[in-house]
Amino acid sequence: MRGTRHLAAATVVALALGLAACAPALPETVVPGTEVTVAWSGELTSLNAAAVPTAANRDVAELVRADFGDLVDGEFVPDEGFGTVKIVSKKPFTARYDLAEPVWSDGIPLDAADLLLGWAWRAGLLADDESGAASPESFLDAKPPKIDEFARAIEVTFTRPDIDWQRAVSAPVPAHVVAQRALGLDDPMEAKQAVITAIRSGDDETLAKLAAEWRDGASVKPGEPPAPEMLVSSGPYLVEKIDESATSVSFTPNPDYRGIVGAKVAKIALVPRGDDVLERIGDTVDVAQVSPNSGNRDPIRMLQRKDFTVQSAHDGTMWSLQLQPYGVFSRAQARIAFLRAVPASTLAQRGGGEWASDFAGTTSMITAPGSRAYDIVAEDSGFTQKLGEPADDAALERQNAGLPDRVGVCVLYDRRSEFARGAFAALREVTAEAGWAVRDCGSDDYAKAVEGGGWDAVIARTSIPETPAQIADQWGSSGSTSLVPAPDGNRDTLIEKLSQTTDVYEAREVLAQIEATIVQSAVALPIAVNPRLTIVDPRVEGVSIRSGGVASLTSGVTQWAVKKK
Repeated sequence: MRGTRHLAAATVVALALGLAACAPALPETVVPGTEVTVAWSGELTSLNAAAVPTAANRDVAELVRADFGDLVDGEFVPDEGFGTVKIVSKKPFTARYDLAEPVWSDGIPLDAADLLLGWAWRAGLLADDESGAASPESFLDAKPPKIDEFARAIEVTFTRPDIDWQRAVSAPVPAHVVAQRALGLDDPMEAKQAVITAIRSGDDETLAKLAAEWRDGASVKPGEPPAPEMLVSSGPYLVEKIDESATSVSFTPNPDYRGIVGAKVAKIALVPRGDDVLERIGDTVDVAQVSPNSGNRDPIRMLQRKDFTVQSAHDGTMWSLQLQPYGVFSRAQARIAFLRAVPASTLAQRGGGEWASDFAGTTSMITAPGSRAYDIVAEDSGFTQKLGEPADDAALERQNAGLPDRVGVCVLYDRRSEFARGAFAALREVTAEAGWAVRDCGSDDYAKAVEGGGWDAVIARTSIPETPAQIADQWGSSGSTSLVPAPDGNRDTLIEKLSQTTDVYEAREVLAQIEATIVQSAVALPIAVNPRLTIVDPRVEGVSIRSGGVASLTSGVTQWAVKKK
């Protein structure tokens, strides 16, 4: 028998977040009475994920917000049920954001006012000067967009072409609600016009009021229900309840959703994952995500034998071996000799253990296996020829690099990570055969040890960059998150070129060129992407998990269905 469904036991605060008297009619696609409970590790803090882009807020936004499309493995995937985006001029670079016929769940159409408010956020008109939040995007022209109110579209001019042009504008919050609350207006259409007027005229006083409401009006605080009007949705689901801690959230289908695929499940609940999620799945939980480790291999295998589905997808991070380009590795020949003595697959096998097959190997530091760009980058970067093929005589390559036998290498890794511990053990063994003396410089406080320096190499888990800005942070000459210094003026130029590349096929070629500069620097050996396992109850079908770190679980929720008994 399945256990009783609940959000968070008796502590649930049944916040009246919708029409209490009568629930709206369910969309025709929904099967009444069906429910899916999902274990997650999050806390809802804002219904405006653009202003507060935490992982949990983005998870919820995928359920309650529609947009022009998402960035998946670094490339834009459109949602034409919401609208279309197209380039209408190359000089000056101008894009048209044209809504289909989406409607907010309170019956008010999405239109140019909603898009214009989203543009104002990206353009910095709603910035918080004191905190510096939401500084203007350098690629957006400060001149307000041209508005086509009849067609529900705006045309945005950019100061230069931008690779992210398709996502430059969205509608994260309802303009009419923001203006009604900020300006004390009752009529929603009057409120929309007030937004348009304030932005087009540059009315600083009104913009300041709109900005404060934009940032704070959608906040969700433990024990404090958000205003009902802030719960309007443009996505497939509506927020139904939020528990007292804001860690449990339930949703019902949005009857006004006009997307291509409508909701099928009558209720979805996000509940705290807890430490016992594998014991609860099939009872009080239908879908859960876990990180694979030696301790959960047997329980998950038993679930598979009971017809539970287990899907594996990368979580937006990857493992690599990175070298400091000074000291023992001050010369490129020394770095190449060391990296060619290390078969990445050996490190992945030892680190992954029984889960090794889920740690997909990679030859790229800036794209993910399975993405549309990966094969081109892997083929054109030169990695296989320079670093990917193990040396025929690794000891001889070390000697030719001018390094003596048993030369010491201090390798930092996170001792708390099962994968890192295993990968280090393999690294020490394989390099010893080539005459290297790898020292254990592992730390239980990995973040502090990385900053402290004193190490020659590091087994690192880092984010897979999806945008030029993220690539620049990791691999630019002034990268704020780079682990090893690898300044390269040509790479900086290529990253800037990528940021202005609007053709997806050309962008893949530029990515390959950027990867080639990383390969030439010989400071990194990609090992494997880090997996996340999604376990699904046999009664639930249509769950297809998207790779990456943003809303991987909730992004495909309209495909979910509950099997008939």
